[in-house]
Amino acid sequence: MSARTITSLQNPTVKAVRALHMRKEREETGLFLAEGLKNVIEGVDTGHPPRILMHGPDAASHPMMRKAVQATLAARGEVIEVSHDILAKVSRRENPQAVVGVFPQAFVPLDAVSAGAAQCVVALHRVRDPGNLGTIVRTADAAGCGAVILVGECCDPHAVEAVRATMGSIFAVPLARASESEFAAWRAGWTGSVVGTLLSATADHRTATYAKPALVLMGNEQQGLPPEMAALCDVNVKIPMRGRADSLNLSVATGVMIYAATN
Repeated sequence: MSARTITSLQNPTVKAVRALHMRKEREETGLFLAEGLKNVIEGVDTGHPPRILMHGPDAASHPMMRKAVQATLAARGEVIEVSHDILAKVSRRENPQAVVGVFPQAFVPLDAVSAGAAQCVVALHRVRDPGNLGTIVRTADAAGCGAVILVGECCDPHAVEAVRATMGSIFAVPLARASESEFAAWRAGWTGSVVGTLLSATADHRTATYAKPALVLMGNEQQGLPPEMAALCDVNVKIPMRGRADSLNLSVATGVMIYAATN
């Protein structure tokens, strides 16, 4: 099924694919890595075939591999069989997945995010951790959210760590980017509730009123929502802490808020 085989760790294609671990390279090429046949098939099923499909010898016989190969070749992509050592080099893992795909990045314009598209949209202000971002994208997918908006200087949703955490949802959830001023101007046209979380809020997230569609606005891991972003919210709420911990991980808190807003 493969168009060609690569055996050298020094092959230019191998080096180019491995370089996609670096944000600069992803920004310059507009490409990103997705590891594992499940992620590759998610891309194929949502209309995002890979530009390059790398697989180890053992993966060729997998029932879903033919589907991935056919979709890649139909889109004029390249299918390459490689050794375990090359997969380890490309993935930077001792126990790599048997399949790696290289995909084009896809962002939607902010104006394309519509209040009528779903019960909830998530906006993240200056999120820093790729694992958190990827988990939030996965949760947004599970809850049927219409989009995830990255506001300000955020970490890269196409970083390998973020893509891993999405478990394939990177292909299913529309992603948009905006500066703080762009987001504020766009938010003015939102027809439902805009809800943020603040430690100083008095309203409980379980009892607050959410007019659908809800726009859930979350701050970053260190500082939360700054005053200028909290001011964009119709209501600010808090998630009660019942134990000694004084806060939740951002991805967990966002998941709690998504389901509260869509209940």
